[in-house]
Amino acid sequence: MRSLGHKREWIHGWLLLMPAMVFLFAFTHIPAITTLINSFYSTPRGRRPAKFLGLENYDRMIADPVFWKVLWNNLWFALGTIPVSIGLAIVMALWVNEKLAGRSFVRMAYFTPTVLPLIAVANIWMFFYTPGFGLFDQITGFLFGWPASNYLGDPDTALNAIIVVTVWKEAGFFMIFYLAALQAIPLSLREAAQIEGAGRWTVFWRVTFPLLMPTTLFVSVNAVINSFRLVDHIFILTDGGPDNASALLLFYIYEVAFRFWETAYGATLTVALLVLLSLLAIGQFFFFDRKVHYK
Repeated sequence: MRSLGHKREWIHGWLLLMPAMVFLFAFTHIPAITTLINSFYSTPRGRRPAKFLGLENYDRMIADPVFWKVLWNNLWFALGTIPVSIGLAIVMALWVNEKLAGRSFVRMAYFTPTVLPLIAVANIWMFFYTPGFGLFDQITGFLFGWPASNYLGDPDTALNAIIVVTVWKEAGFFMIFYLAALQAIPLSLREAAQIEGAGRWTVFWRVTFPLLMPTTLFVSVNAVINSFRLVDHIFILTDGGPDNASALLLFYIYEVAFRFWETAYGATLTVALLVLLSLLAIGQFFFFDRKVHYK
């Protein structure tokens, strides 16, 4: 009877997991496996079927200068957005967690960019960046007499301009997780440290920040994924230009697969993106493993 009851619990558990597993395999694992298989074939066109090419698509990717350019752009974009957005989120969460006048309004103001549609955000910032009569040029021209600047049309500033938009968009989202984590930390820990003579900076580094590491792990993984899946802002602000200066890897995959209709090569680039994200995720878990405290 005991084994029969255990078997029923086992079946009941799998039945509860089944809907999520079906969607997970249908929209994640099966497409990933299909993409990997397609990367070894040519692109079918009309009545011409796909042919097995082996590693030719991967050889093409290695010799593709645009691939290396957008990969470097993506690494720079990740380096510019991940630490800044996380650091800014922690600062904002610490501030709105304190007792201050209008705290609810400040929280709402910080979180508002997160709920705005990506296309709307891009159009707002396009107005800010517009040469001559944009908000930034109006301010710098009025205060300092600087000439108009084409932030989105200059190869040296286009990607950095998108980084600013992304940080503005994501910092408020990450702040919510840190705020929830801060409110879960017992006040007795802070009070005990202060009784021992620890200052606010010491309390943060010795007590608060270590207890925020589970949240930091979760936020950092999401930040890495977000830094490699940005497409919407690039569409509106720069369309990848000038001369691929602001193109990221996922945007290049879109261009190859849907604008140029080279789906096989697009699948190859997608495999490279998935491998890169997997390595980064594994590295993050190993790096933060000894620093995460769940109790």
